[in-house]
Parts: sequence; structure tokens; C-alpha cells
Amino acid sequence: MPKTIYVGNIPWTTNEDELKTYFSEVGEIISVRIITERATGRSKGYGFVEVAEEDAEAVVEQMNGKELGGRKLVVNEAKPRPEE
Repeated sequence: MPKTIYVGNIPWTTNEDELKTYFSEVGEIISVRIITERATGRSKGYGFVEVAEEDAEAVVEQMNGKELGGRKLVVNEAKPRPEE
């Protein structure tokens, strides 16, 4: 079962393919989604990486605080959306 990892502080110029390549050094990446503003399409600076459950802990440990494009990434297990 895949786990979703939150990735914050992503440089605005980074695209999903670059993020997938960067994270694939640590484990198998199932999918990557960078969140964008609806009106402009510009990155909001965070996204989600889906990994195999057995790789999730290693991805968080190895990628949290690692630099990408001069910015330190914030990486942790994604929390479920609160129900409204």
C-alpha cells in the first residue's frame, strides 16, 4: 500500500519530473504532485510524493532538510485532510 509524503519548501521553478528524479535516489516513487495556484498555475511551494510503504520512513529520514535549488526541503508523512 502506498504512503503519501508531504514535501514543503520546494523551489517554485521545480517541476514534478525534477522532483520525482530527485526523490527516486532514495526509493521507488509511485507519483508526484506539486500543488499550484488555480488562477496563475504557479507552484505554491509544496507537494506530495507517493512511495511504497516500506520506503516511506527512509524517504522522510534521508530527504528532510536536504537542499534542492538552494532551499531546505521539509519532508514528513502527510496527514489526512480534516473532514469539514
